[in-house]
Amino acid sequence: MSRNIQTVQTYLDGFRKNDHEQILSCLTDDIEWTVFGHFHLTGKQAYNDAIDGEGFTGPPQLEVVRMVEQGDVVMAELTGSATRDSGEVMAMSMAEVFVMRDGKIAERRAWVIELKENGYR
Repeated sequence: MSRNIQTVQTYLDGFRKNDHEQILSCLTDDIEWTVFGHFHLTGKQAYNDAIDGEGFTGPPQLEVVRMVEQGDVVMAELTGSATRDSGEVMAMSMAEVFVMRDGKIAERRAWVIELKENGYR
């Protein structure tokens, strides 16, 4: 397993446990995080502040469907769920692009689609 894939797996494991320290250890200081349609932020402090996700409680459940690597880019397809503050569980499908630098995540580009009916809609 490559160093980049290992870093992304460690990062995702940190999200599953809501372990801020583990997550942040996988990032460059100038990390950029974009969730298309929702937000864009830069820097570890802004990232740390956004980890818990406004309107959600507890860590998300995340499952890697597949992960591929080309050069310094790792792409992952994920499925998962997150619990809203109201107690409602949001099912989701995600595509993630991780741009790596020296074995750390320098940019995360995410597309998160809420699934309301089944595994694809």
